[in-house]
Amino acid sequence: MFTGIIETLGTVEAVEREQDNIHYTISAALTNELKIDQSVAHNGVCLTVVGLTENTYMVTAIQETLDKTNLQHLKPGSKVNLERCMQMNGRLDGHIVQGHVDQTAICVRREALEGSWEYRFQYDSTIGNVTVEKGSICVNGISLTVVNSADDAFSVFIIPYTYEHTNLHEVSVGDTVNLEFDIIGKYVARLTRK
Repeated sequence: MFTGIIETLGTVEAVEREQDNIHYTISAALTNELKIDQSVAHNGVCLTVVGLTENTYMVTAIQETLDKTNLQHLKPGSKVNLERCMQMNGRLDGHIVQGHVDQTAICVRREALEGSWEYRFQYDSTIGNVTVEKGSICVNGISLTVVNSADDAFSVFIIPYTYEHTNLHEVSVGDTVNLEFDIIGKYVARLTRK
C-alpha cells in the first residue's frame, strides 16, 4: 500500500527486454535503502526490486503491466516518480493507493497559471472508472485532488513543489500518464452496476 506522496525521482539507466518482460535499471537517491523483494511504486506501478548494485536497482515489468501502463514508454534517461510502500506507523499524507494502475490517460491540456499549473487528462470511460469533484486520483503515482470532473476527463492543479519534485514537469499535451482511481469510488461504482 502507498500514499501517493512521491519520495524522489529516479532515472532509468537501462531497459532490457527478455521475452515479454522488460527489466528496468534505475538510479535514485533511495537506492542504498532498498532491499531485494521490496515493493516500490514507479509512476504509480508497484514493482518488486529484483536486483541491486551500489548505485542502481532493477525491477521487472511483465507484459500485462506494460499493456496497461505508461512504463512501456520508458527509455534510458526517463524520470520516474518513486515511492516506497507505506509504513504502518506513518501518517497517511495522500490517500490510500494500491500501486495497481487502472488505466492510462492522455494529457489534453497543460496550462501555466500564476504560481501553479493546470493539467487536464482524458481517459476511456467505457472501462467504468469515474472521478468525482474534490475526490482523489493518482496520476503517475501522485496523490492529487480532482477538479472539473467529467465523464471521461478531469483536471488537477499542481503547486510548485509537486511540479518541481515529480515528473509532471516533463508531461506535455499528448503524453500518456498512469491513473489509479480512488479505491472507495471503485467499490461504489462496482456495487451500483450490480
